[in-house]
This record gives sequence, C-alpha cells and structure tokens, in this order.
Amino acid sequence: MTNKKIIYRPISPEIEELAREHGNEPEAALELLKEIQTHHSVLTPTSITDAARALKLPPHQLYGMATFYSMLSLEERKKVLRVCDGPVCWLKRANGQSPVNSDQLVSEWQNKIGGEFSVERTSCLGLCDRAPAVLVEDEQAGPVEANEANKVCEGWRGVQTDFSEVRKGEVRVMTSLIGKIDPDSIEDALANGVYDGLKKALQTDPGTVLSEVESSGLQGRGGAGFPVGRKWRFVASEKRTPRYIICNADESEPLIFKDRVLIDTNPHQLIEGMTIAGYACGASEAWIYIRGEYEYQARRLEKAIEQAKAKHLLGENISGTDFSFNIHVHRGAGAYICGEETALIESLEGKRGEPRLRPPYPPTYGFRGQPTTVNNVESFCAVPHILKNGAEWWKSLSTYATPGTKMYMVLGHVKNPGLFEAPFGLTLRQIIEEFGGGMADDSAFKFALCGGAAGTIVDESLLDVPIDFSSGQKGISLGAGSFLICDQSVSPVTMLRELLHFFAIESCGKCTPCRVGTWRSLETLKHLAAGKGQKGDLDELKTLAELMQDSSFCGLGQSVAIPMKSALTHFGAEFTKAENNVQR
Repeated sequence: MTNKKIIYRPISPEIEELAREHGNEPEAALELLKEIQTHHSVLTPTSITDAARALKLPPHQLYGMATFYSMLSLEERKKVLRVCDGPVCWLKRANGQSPVNSDQLVSEWQNKIGGEFSVERTSCLGLCDRAPAVLVEDEQAGPVEANEANKVCEGWRGVQTDFSEVRKGEVRVMTSLIGKIDPDSIEDALANGVYDGLKKALQTDPGTVLSEVESSGLQGRGGAGFPVGRKWRFVASEKRTPRYIICNADESEPLIFKDRVLIDTNPHQLIEGMTIAGYACGASEAWIYIRGEYEYQARRLEKAIEQAKAKHLLGENISGTDFSFNIHVHRGAGAYICGEETALIESLEGKRGEPRLRPPYPPTYGFRGQPTTVNNVESFCAVPHILKNGAEWWKSLSTYATPGTKMYMVLGHVKNPGLFEAPFGLTLRQIIEEFGGGMADDSAFKFALCGGAAGTIVDESLLDVPIDFSSGQKGISLGAGSFLICDQSVSPVTMLRELLHFFAIESCGKCTPCRVGTWRSLETLKHLAAGKGQKGDLDELKTLAELMQDSSFCGLGQSVAIPMKSALTHFGAEFTKAENNVQR
C-alpha cells in the first residue's frame, strides 16, 4: 500500500490575520465570526472552517454558533434592517386594529424600502420606549413605521426619548444626573461626584466594603432579587484565583430598557460600580456582556473605559493604590437566552449560549471555571451611591420593607409612558395613575403584563397590591420592573400569543420541554386567537405550562408558565370563548 501525504488547504490569510489579532484565543470565536461576516456579508462553510482551524477548534462548534445567534447568517445579505416584532412594538402597530404578523411586517417593509436593505424580523430590540422600532444595520431607530421607509433610507432615525424630566413622586439616585452631564465626558462625571464612591472604598479594606453592601440590603435588579452582598461574599471567600466580575447587559427581554438608559446617560456610574465590586471580591478583571443590538451603547462604554484609564480610575494601580482592575466590553450576537447567567458565560467563553446545569453556581465555578460574580447593570449602578453615602442612607430612601430605589418602566395605554425611579412598594394603580399620568384618552384598564415578558398578566383585582420581589406570591410580579398597561382594545388571548411567539423563537432548544412546549403552546394560541379553537385547547395549555415549569432545563422554559397560568386564571372566560370558536 502506497503512503499518501494528506495536503490541507491553507487557511485564508485574512482569517489568519483576524484570528491573530484576537491572540488565536478560542474565546474569541464569536467576535471572529462577526468580523468575517462584516467583511463578506455572509458566513460560508469555508470561512467557518478556516476560523475554526485558526482557533484550533472543531468546525462543528463554530457552525453551531453561526446557526445559533440571530445576528449571524449563512446567507449573503446586503445591508440589514431588522424590524422588531416584540409585544410592545406589536401593540404600538395595532392602533386599535389587528396588526400584521411577522411575515407580513417584513414584506411590508421590504416592499417600501426596496432592494437597498435585506429586511428581517427580530425579537425585542430593547427600544420599547421608542416603539415601533427597527435596527438599521447597527443604528437604533424609532418610533418608525413602514410608510417612513424612505426617510429611514435617508438617515432619519426617529426621535430619542428624553428622560431628563423628573416625574412627581420620583426619588432619583441612579438617574439623578440624566440631562445634567454629558455622558461622554468624564470631566462632567467627576465634577458631579461620580467615582467618589470608589475613592471612598479604596480608603478602606475590601471586607468593610463587602459589609457595607451586605448591610444595605441591596438585591439584584435583574429580576430574581438575590442579595448582592451575599453573592459577592461567596466569591470573595473562594480561595481559588483569579476571580472575575461580569456585568449582564444582555437586556433582551421585552418591556425592559432601563439598563440601556443607564448606560446611555451615565456610563461611568456602571464602571465605578463594577470596579468597587472587583475591589470587594478580590478580582482584577471584568467583562460587560452587552447585547449585539446595543452597538451604540457598547461604543459609549468603550470610550468611558478609556477615559477612566486615562484618569487612573481604571487599569493598573488605581489612584496610586496596589489595586488593579480592567474592564472589557464583549458584544453578543442576538440571543435572549444569553440573559441567563450561565448561558452568558458559555457565550463569553466562545460557545453557543446554552445554559449550564446548576449547581455549581458561578460564584464557585463560573467564567473559565473560576469564582465569578454576575450582576446586572442596575445592580452595579446602585453600588457607588451606597459606598458614597452609606448603607443606612440607602435604607432611608424607602419606607417600605425593601430598601433603596428601583428603576420602573410603564408602557402601553397610559398618557405618559416611559421610565422613572422610585422606592419599592408601589401598587399597579400608583404606577398607572401617579407615574403614568393615568389611562390614555378613551382607554379603560383591561389588564397589565407585570415584570417583563416572563411576568404575570393581571386584572383589576390586583391593582392595589404593593409590589416588590416577593409580591409574585400574591399574583403580581416585579421582575425587572416593567409594566405594560393594556386597555379594552387588547385581548389577553392575543397578548399571550405574542409572548409565546417571542419565547418559541428565543428558546435555545437545549431541552425538549421548552423547545417543544413553547411551539405547541404558540400553535394552540394562534388557533384560539383566530377563532379556530377546539375543545381541550385550554386543558392542553394548562398541561404544557405545568410541564415547562416543572421540567425545563433553565429559567426561560420555567418562566413561560408564569404569564400562561396568570392569564388563564384571571381571564379564563375569554379563553373559554376562544376555545368555543368565538374569533378574537
């Protein structure tokens, strides 16, 4: 038998160079794929294989990533315009009538905008305050309709929301400098007390900083409400090093946009909070994982990081101390599941963003298998104020059992939708009437989606229940703090259909209960909303909700049951009518 030498095709020099710029690190897989796509408008089997070889990874791993993240594509496209079909944009487009579905929406935009762009649907863009919204390449736009396509092509991007006006009843802490500083100026930030909390922290020891945060009672603002100080202590008490800090800025859940506003208006506040966390936990390196659709905010953060380094407030030997800390910005590529902390870590490590089995939890085994603190933007932004003013001050801001302030978002059929900061314990009635300006003209309250897409759908019976992290046990969720108010023109059946549309598309597919359960629930709700319901549909929805809640691998599938169960509980009569073929 003749021995034949196997000859491998050389890796593309361009891809070799791109990989070299990332140190040929496997963790850079997502960035490398995005850069290849940017240069060539497509990811081909050859380019994917070359990228894998350059990073010494199996090609199937990178192909799996290319087919997982919605902002990556195996088909060549021109400039991309992404049209949001999330529930808030859906509601805004309705205008009292039945809105078009996703396919019709894409076709409408494509017909209006012509061949200059490839139009795609996309899940919530984090622009709910500017709904209906689109993403023009990396540029955020809204509110815009398809009939304004020509203006969009010419560079018009709608009108940005102004959050500088303080609403009656607000207690502004994290939002106190909105409209008062230039977010791109560290000089403005320093002149207004930003980094004072860090300077105070560095004058004491890490243990004292930990105790102050613990004493404040600060709970995580991502939705779960886990005590921040306790999480930090878990990490600080681990003997293994290095330890890491991660900021979860993958704000992908419909109704939620508060973290985007915090970054947009005061990025140095976030950097300060993360640096304090690094000092307290004994970490020297951190990452901000920000969703790919927030390119504008990512660039703002990178600029702020460079400014902080120039002022010796970040980097080596901060403010002349022996504490060094560096922050990196990592962009996602379109995947709601990456808001789950272990899926985020997987993505940060250069993999598909699929959740891990827990335990072990990130504080013991997180990024790169090391002790890791993961908190969201709002949580980190609260920390500098606690260090600057003290735990007792933070507690004094609220007369309710839960200390401090919270960022709230009120959307839908109210006169004054938007964002505000206030203590805990507000009722839904207060949120609507005192902060939302009351129901819109010709609107009467029908129901509210509370907490986010994975929140509770409630009727008027829960209007006066104080809301906090434990109020979900009474039937009304706080979640990340958003409330979508719907009037008599909206059916809870169609709203639930839109939520399941989101969850079905965004399920990572790792486990059968979520992968199949969300799609089956969506199909059933489509029939119910179209007046094609059948006997047994409601029983099946109830069964699917229980199944997903009990056996889904992670919080995505488990939480889908929350809006399903609450809607069926409060609006059972409407679902029964739909089941009996009464068209919505």
